[in-house]
Amino acid sequence: MSVMGLFFILIFSLAILWLARQGVMESPWLEEGEITTYRRSAGTEPPPATKVALAIFLAVAGCLFSLLAAAFFMRGDSPDWQMPPIPRVLWFNTFLLAASSVALQFALVAARRADIERVKTALLIGAATAGFFLIGQIWAWRELLDLRFFASSNAANAFFYLLTGAHALHLIGGLVALARTTDRARGATRVTKALTTSVELCAIYWHFLLFVWLLMFAMLIGWADGFGVICRRLLS
Repeated sequence: MSVMGLFFILIFSLAILWLARQGVMESPWLEEGEITTYRRSAGTEPPPATKVALAIFLAVAGCLFSLLAAAFFMRGDSPDWQMPPIPRVLWFNTFLLAASSVALQFALVAARRADIERVKTALLIGAATAGFFLIGQIWAWRELLDLRFFASSNAANAFFYLLTGAHALHLIGGLVALARTTDRARGATRVTKALTTSVELCAIYWHFLLFVWLLMFAMLIGWADGFGVICRRLLS
């Protein structure tokens, strides 16, 4: 069995373990007595369907980015591989995405403390910095295109656009959910359980996007070359 196959089995096993710990595998309708008594004995409430869906989506997205990383390292061993110059704006973009992730974590903390005003402020800051991150990514693409580093010119160029583009698409999808959560918070006078859950889901997704971007950025600037050598030996 290949290393990537073992990796996917590991991801699947972790997802099943998490679902089991959340009580998704339980069958309360088969238990005797009232549901409230059963849940009290279980010690936890079943997770919201949206949280389970997000966990499954993150597992799938993690596998996707892992495949892209594996292909990046495998292709990077070719003699025609020549990475394009890394635009300096990507460093600033990394700071923006980290600030966005931190802002959403603050929003989650404020939601758990029932501080609606701080929730609104933190959500707006998180959305704004994420939007500026996307603008910075477009700026980086335009800079490379102006220097005539086209995707069709070199495989390394194509991977640069592919990796950053796939990440940007995931971020755009997250911005849609974040916009809905922010709009819900703006019209609220107090923090509800549904609002707290929405903020928590956005925060979890943003932390995932930041983690993926940090790994991708390390790959693009060459900090992960040593790991690439190991990866090529394992996959070859």
